[in-house]
Amino acid sequence: MSEQKTVAVLGLGEAGGAIAADLAAGGARVVGWDPAGGDVDGVEFAANDRAAVTGADLVLSVNWARVAVEAAQSAASVLEAGQLWADLNTGSPGMKRAVAEVIAATGADFADVALTAPVAGRGVRTPTLVSGPGAALFARAMVGHGMPVTLLDSEPGAAAARKLVRSVYVKGMTAALGEALAAGERLGCEEWLAGDIARTLDEADGAFADRLLTGSRQHARRRIDEMAAAAAMLEELGVEPRMASASEAWLRDLAGSEAS
Repeated sequence: MSEQKTVAVLGLGEAGGAIAADLAAGGARVVGWDPAGGDVDGVEFAANDRAAVTGADLVLSVNWARVAVEAAQSAASVLEAGQLWADLNTGSPGMKRAVAEVIAATGADFADVALTAPVAGRGVRTPTLVSGPGAALFARAMVGHGMPVTLLDSEPGAAAARKLVRSVYVKGMTAALGEALAAGERLGCEEWLAGDIARTLDEADGAFADRLLTGSRQHARRRIDEMAAAAAMLEELGVEPRMASASEAWLRDLAGSEAS
C-alpha cells in the first residue's frame, strides 16, 4: 500500500492476530474485533464488528467458517461501495458464494481468499490463492505487505475449492501416518516405522504420486486383501482402522472400474 489504508480484521485468533500484527507493523491502520477479545500489538480494538468495519478500505474476515456468512450479514448494514470484503476462512465453495451474495448486495467488492500454508511463523507472508470480483483489488492491497498472492481469474469459491481439494491428500496423508504410527507403537516398532516413512519421503520425486497411482491400478485386486488384513490387525491392536478401511474401499472401487 503506497498510502496508509485502514484494514479491519474480524477474528484475532492465531491466524487473524498474526496477519493483523504484521499489517500494523507494515504501516497500515488496523482495527480489529473478536468476540473473545484480543490484544494485538499495533491493532486498535473496536467496540464491535460493525465499528471495526465502518470506514475500512479492506475487511479481512478470519473467523470460523461456520460463522462466515453470519459475520458478513452482521456487518452488511455498514458496508458500502469502495470497500473490499475478503473472506479468509477455510470453508466450502458454496459457503464462499453465499458470503459473496451478502457482500454484493451492499455494493462492496468480495474476494475469496484461501491460505495455503500454516500462518504460524509466516503471518502476512502466508501464500494465498484468491478469486472473485475483488481478487485483483486484494492482490494489489496485500502484495505490498509481502503476501504471496496467486490470482485466479474465476468466481467466488474457486480459491476455496483448490485449497480443499489439496486438503484431501494433505490431511488424508496425515491421518494415514497417524493411524500407522499408532499401530507401530502398539507393535513396538514405531521407531522403525518412522524411519521407514522418513526414507520413503526423502526418496520421493516428482513422479512418486504417479507411481503410487499406477501401482494401485495394476494391483488393486491383490491390495484389497492386503488392506483388509491391515484393518483386521489394527482392530486387534485396538486402533480404529479408519484410513485402512477407507483404502480397502477405494481399492474395491478401483478394481471394479478397471474391470468394467
